[in-house]
This record gives sequence, C-alpha cells and structure tokens, in this order.
Amino acid sequence: MIRRLVLAAFLCAALSPPALAAEPVTLLPGVTFEQGVQFTLHGPVAIDVITAPRPGDQQGLYALAAVTAHGPLTAGRDRLTRIERDLSAQATVVGINGDFSAKGGLPAGILMQGGALEHTPLPARSSIGIDQAGTLHVDRVSFVGSWQGTGQRRPVAGVNQPPSRNQVVLLTPAYGTTAPAVVGSAEVVLQPFAPAVPAVDLQAPVVAAGTGGGEAIPPGGAILQATGTAVASLQAEAPAGTPLTVRLLLKPAWAGTVSALGGGPVLVRAGRAIFRSGESFTSDQISDRGPRAAVGQLADGRVILVAVDGDQPGYSVGMTSFELAQTMVRLGAVTACAVASGGPVAAAFDGQLLDRPSVNGGAATGDALLEEYYGVYAPPPPVPLLNGDPGADTEPLQYKLVRPATVTAELVAPDGTVRPIESAVAHDPGTYTTSATDLEPEGEWHWNVTAKDDLGRVSTIDRSFLVDSTLRGLAVSPAPGRANVRFVLGHAATVRLRIETTGGVTVRALPAVSLPAGPQSLAWDGRLPGGARAPSGAYVAHVFAASDVGTSDLQASFAFTAAP
Repeated sequence: MIRRLVLAAFLCAALSPPALAAEPVTLLPGVTFEQGVQFTLHGPVAIDVITAPRPGDQQGLYALAAVTAHGPLTAGRDRLTRIERDLSAQATVVGINGDFSAKGGLPAGILMQGGALEHTPLPARSSIGIDQAGTLHVDRVSFVGSWQGTGQRRPVAGVNQPPSRNQVVLLTPAYGTTAPAVVGSAEVVLQPFAPAVPAVDLQAPVVAAGTGGGEAIPPGGAILQATGTAVASLQAEAPAGTPLTVRLLLKPAWAGTVSALGGGPVLVRAGRAIFRSGESFTSDQISDRGPRAAVGQLADGRVILVAVDGDQPGYSVGMTSFELAQTMVRLGAVTACAVASGGPVAAAFDGQLLDRPSVNGGAATGDALLEEYYGVYAPPPPVPLLNGDPGADTEPLQYKLVRPATVTAELVAPDGTVRPIESAVAHDPGTYTTSATDLEPEGEWHWNVTAKDDLGRVSTIDRSFLVDSTLRGLAVSPAPGRANVRFVLGHAATVRLRIETTGGVTVRALPAVSLPAGPQSLAWDGRLPGGARAPSGAYVAHVFAASDVGTSDLQASFAFTAAP
C-alpha cells in the first residue's frame, strides 16, 4: 500500500527542494515515511525520507542502532529486507543500508553495538555514533589499543579484523566463532572477557594458547592474535594463567556512545552543507550521480534516514554527494553523514522495501542503520474499505508484541462508542489476530491497542479503516477505444473517475458528477487530456465517491485496446 501512494511533485530547478507527500505515512507511532521527486536538469530524482523520534525518547521504546547482517561479522552480507525480517521478533524496525564493506564482508569502518567496540574505525573517513542521550555524532575517529601481560604495555592494532604483518589484534565473539588462520601467528585465549567497551581496563586471565589461528573464540571470551615480530612478546608475556589487561581508546573519546557505524563523507555540520570533506574517497565516489543514503538529526532531536534512488534514467538519476548534503539541509538536518552509496542503497520497513533500489531487491549489505521500536505494533488493516462486497465485509486485525505485556484492545466506532476486544490480558511475545464484523454505524472506525510491557513501558497504536456502503460492485467493461466503468451507489454521492497507469500515474481525470443511489456507470472515451488517443495497455479505473458518510474509493484493473 505504501509503495502505491501517489506523492506530490513539481517542476523545479536543479537544486530546489524535493516535493514530498503533503501527509506523511505513519509506519509506527511517531515514525513517518515520505516519498518525493525532485526534477533536475539531469533528470528526476526519487527521494525516500524516514523521520523518527530522538533515540531514547518515549520511555526507551525507540533506539537507533547499527545491526549486522547475520550477527557475527564474518557471517556475510544480506539484503536489508532480510536483515529486518531476522529482527522481527526482537523489534519492529525501519531503516537504511549501513557502511561500506571491506574484504570478506567486514565493515570498512567502526562498529559499536550496546556500547561495545566491535570493529575498529577508519580514521580517514567519518564515523557515525549515537550516544545515550540520543545525540548523533559525526567525527573522524581514530583508535589506539594496548595489551599488557607480565611486561610493558604493547599496541593492539585493531578489533575484529585479521592482523597485518607485525600486529596484535583483539578478536571477540562479534567477529565469529574462530580466529582466522594465519601462518606463523600466535594466539592467547582470554576468558572471561567483558564486552569491549572503550576507555575501560578489560582484565581477563589467559586460559589457553595456540599458533596458526583457528582457535575457537569462546562465548564471553576473546583472543589476542599476533603476527611477525609481535609473536615473541605475546608468547613470552602472556603465558597460561597470566592476568592480562586490554585497553581500547577512541579519539575523540565518544563517551556514552551506545551504537556506531562507519560511513562518510560528512554532509552537514552545524546546519551547513559540506562541499569538501577531505575524507578518503575517490573523486568518482563523491561526484558521480547515483544511489545514496544518509542519516541526519534535526534541531529538535528527531532523526531522518534518507535513501536516494539512482542509476535508473526516467525514474531517478541519483545525486552527487554535495547534492545530497544540500538536500539534507533542506530537510532540516543540523548534522548529517552519508553511508554506503551505490548498489546497497535501500530503505525498508518491517522487511518490505520502501524505495526502488538500483539493484533488484537491493544489493547485500554487511550492516544496516535501523530505527528499532519495542512497543506494540499493529499493521494497517488489510481491507481499508468495508462496503459489503465479497471479501470486504470482514476486517482481519492483528498486533505484535516483542516483550511480555498486558494488552487492552478495542474497536472505536465513528460515534465514539467502544467495542472491547481484550481488557488487560497478559500475553507473551508473539503475533495475535482477531477480526471485526457487523460494524455499524458507517464511517471511520479505529483499531486501538495499548500494551504495558514487563519493563513498565506503555505503548499505543491506532489504525483506522472505513465502513461505507456508498461505493461497491466496481467492474470495468472495456471495448475498442473506450471503457465503461460500472458500480453501485448505496447513497447519493459525488463521484469522480480517474484513469491511471498500473504505477499510479493519472492518465485522465474526468469531471465530478452527482449521482443518486443505485446502479451507475461512467465512461472513458479512451482519450488523453489533450484529445490524443491513449495507447493500448493495462490501466486502472479509480473511482471516488463522496457522500454523507465520507469519501470512499475503489480500483479495478483492465486491459484497454486503442480504437482502430
């Protein structure tokens, strides 16, 4: 339903603001989605914007988090939609692709989850961090690590990456199940080992040693792996039974950062678009038009996640990095940073694409930047109009819990009366279904669900649907050069007929007419607004009926044959 929305657009200059939907679509309580198009001298640009509350607001029901494709970094990449579906039992999520991937699918830059450092930053590019207060940080972050056994402090070159020559690296369970095989390397196993939080003395005993890699990384443990000239020091100063201390430092310190991922370049700083970031990207990566994605924070703390489709002439040509920076400013960002561009660019909600990626379904990505929601979620009712037609007389209803909760669910009639469905019923996490029938009076009904979870957090979601028998029985009888659109009116109404493409683009809008109750029909003469004959093809008859009950609409596809 989201992807079929007809969204406002208007002709404008190359750097003018995108035309977004007048009324954003609510995906989750407080989380909205808008699509728009910006017409430029280079062609149209499709823009997808997700707006979410400040991370940490609303009783901790929301979090902005970096999420890996399959848990361990070495488990490989996957599509954004699959990453979201894998998280469905833990949270309802919406977001965009994450960082570029390096060799083997590892992140190119920093990764932090739950405050623990799970991959080393790339100091030549920007890093993106979210702290406990919900503030978005975009900085060039460098790393300094050390380990100490029986001797002096010695350097740790990185976290969860294969060691280069003459290096020591720290490998935690976030890397995978085993240390990489490296000829001539030496390893020591540490257990128990606390989460790798920066600026903390991480102390653990050496419980085993090995060579050549391949040792199991124990849950709740870690491995130090050394190569070249660093092997002798590790073997001499960290024998089994030795208490060992690891210290990981970031600069800037990023105290209180709970989640982070790599990205770049920086796009907006203090509300101003950045033209030259000085980061380690090629000229083509910055100046070519193509798919791009970014995260930004508005002045009021809300977060925007933006995906720009590209490499699709006639639909969306994409943007340069600076054009994306200017777009983020126009959307209100005071801070913003890009994430991976090109094939991985995608936006998705609850495992369903929101945009049209340049790679069918979206290219695989190593990680994603997701807004996670832990409250009760109810999808939009699948039958938006109950009018008595077959299949449109019963409304299936559903809600999902990701934590144990006490639930109150009810249907609210147009006159404000309440039909209780559940009253303070305790439920385990899961999806719960019911249905609504015999709904009177006609008008807009609401499906309202409130849940109080085991942490005491209260969440509510409200979904509406229309009960209106004004318009029903829609059918199209095409003939060469014309189409007769038949329907039944349950009430007198003002009716409009719009002929559209299957993609939702209006081909012809006929004038509104006032019609009495009963069987009715309208005809399309097969012509376009200027009088030219429409080509043969698949079309959609979209009928709107405004009565005393409200405005309802129905659609019916048909095959049109142009007049000979």
